[in-house]
Amino acid sequence: MPRNQDIFAPSTRIEPPAERPLKVYAYDPSRGRRLGNSLQIGIRYEKLEPGPVGSRFAVVDYDGSQKVYYDQVDLDDPMILIQGGLDPSEVDPRFHQQMVYAVATETLERFEAALGRRVHWRRPVGDSGKTIHGKPNLLYLHPHAMRQANAFYSPDAHGILFGYFRASRTDPGENLPGQTVFTCLSHDIIAHETTHAIVDGVRPYLMEPTNIDVPAFHEAFADLAALFRHFSHRETLLDTLQRTGGKLYDIHLRNDGQIGGEAAGQGATPAEAADPQIQADIPLANPLIALATQFGQAEGMHGGLRSALGTPPDPRAIRTTTEPHARGAILVAAVFDAFFTVYMAKTSPLFRINRAAQGTREDLPQPLADLLAAEASRTAEMFFGVCARALDYCPPVDLTFGDFLRALITADLDLYPDDSDGVRDALMQAFRLRGIVADEAQFFSEGSLCWPRLAPDALELPRELAFGDPNGLTGDEQDANGDILRTWAEKNARRLGFDPTIDIDVPSFHPMFRLCQSGALKTDMVVELIQTTYDPPVSKADVEAGRTNGAMPLRAGMTLIVAKPSVLDGERGPPHVRYAIPKHLTPERVGRQRAAFGVQGVVPSRTGRFGIDFALLHEGA
Repeated sequence: MPRNQDIFAPSTRIEPPAERPLKVYAYDPSRGRRLGNSLQIGIRYEKLEPGPVGSRFAVVDYDGSQKVYYDQVDLDDPMILIQGGLDPSEVDPRFHQQMVYAVATETLERFEAALGRRVHWRRPVGDSGKTIHGKPNLLYLHPHAMRQANAFYSPDAHGILFGYFRASRTDPGENLPGQTVFTCLSHDIIAHETTHAIVDGVRPYLMEPTNIDVPAFHEAFADLAALFRHFSHRETLLDTLQRTGGKLYDIHLRNDGQIGGEAAGQGATPAEAADPQIQADIPLANPLIALATQFGQAEGMHGGLRSALGTPPDPRAIRTTTEPHARGAILVAAVFDAFFTVYMAKTSPLFRINRAAQGTREDLPQPLADLLAAEASRTAEMFFGVCARALDYCPPVDLTFGDFLRALITADLDLYPDDSDGVRDALMQAFRLRGIVADEAQFFSEGSLCWPRLAPDALELPRELAFGDPNGLTGDEQDANGDILRTWAEKNARRLGFDPTIDIDVPSFHPMFRLCQSGALKTDMVVELIQTTYDPPVSKADVEAGRTNGAMPLRAGMTLIVAKPSVLDGERGPPHVRYAIPKHLTPERVGRQRAAFGVQGVVPSRTGRFGIDFALLHEGA
């Protein structure tokens, strides 16, 4: 008779946790211990090497100014694990390492959840397969890279370099005069720079500043990712709701000395709070709509580096504003105008009920504040998701603000056809008020702004195209898909609008898995097609040898959204293209690119890329 086995034996194995809790600044050290500034976030758990070094990021803490490596933090040390990470500290470089790793990882995870797929970093040109701790293609984070008022993503360094600098001695804001300010301790700056790396991984050819909208889009999109994160900080959100009477878009908040006074509920401006006697009389800046407050104040500004609503509606501004940050601010203001419009529409019944019950009283009962906070967080996450998904509906080259508007409308319509929250209408009106239009759209309507949807039999692909699963594609599937897509694109070059005499490259193809409004799983593949010529012309042999001699690349491109075929009567049909989003090469585009490269002084980097120089773009801004 066989010996009885312990049927419970497998249950004695302790599974690793789903999340790793880590402490960070919700904003930056300038807010000190104010409400909600010390925050504990949960990121996906993985075993880490000292640094920390994980599967996606490697923190390399070499101080370029002091010529020294700082001791590496070991986040798997039991003494650190039991505390949920090190406590926030300006003076401990190990916390600096923890913060850049935690916030960068959190930002990446938010994008992957919204995109419905894994984000891959752009591989360095001439990548030799070098690894850290045996892990290839990591994004390197350098918390103390240089003594400079700057932080930037560098494709050539394949990482993000954070600087540190002295605050102004005459106008330091809430900093001590001349104190050291670390950009790696700003939640906003880390999220902003990580977003640049994500966009470069998702849409590598959008790094080429072929028109004035391209660098402005990069700055705006990275600001949006950082700013929408503010609305998940519950304690700060609740406090801001109380100090604005629920109007989260007020630039100034009532301080403790103003609550209950004449300015109650009005978001008193500095002029309305003349001659303050104590700090409780001084109006506060709204932390939800300010970006990188400590950096801005340390540079002598009287607030954050930028604001979500710093640019009032003016359709003429888009025709005259060319500086990337100022131009990007127009796009940020348009998206946040739509966000706050939707938030106010969703919460207006709650305000009416409160006014009916309490008359003109502006103080919010706690249950109402809780409901408003939940709605603000939900709406912010919804808008972030729309913006993130819109990346997959953008043309792969020469992006304009009008293209991004069309991508936003299409991305939302594709998953939420009925628009019950009014997101698409709010976006359309906010963009219209700022003069942002889509050149190719014939009418200012949802149907005209959405990219045209193709009939199921218009463009079919081979049945062998593999869609994999949410864990990704195997190496063999990637190789096979690359061959299938290149062959198919060259065969259909004329139908796609490409020159059939020039090779078509397929730089990326990624399956994506998302839940649509009905709750059904939607499985698609986003594919980039690129065709490149040079000005002046370069021979094919020289291109293959990497000898372009500084010639300007001219690219035609197309984004395909390919639907995974469904099964009917036991058989799976062929994949078909749902959207074909083109950016053809026209004389007008060539002239615009020549002008943009000339004005911006664009030259190839040491790796031959004609990309945005974020070090120069972010210097002092």
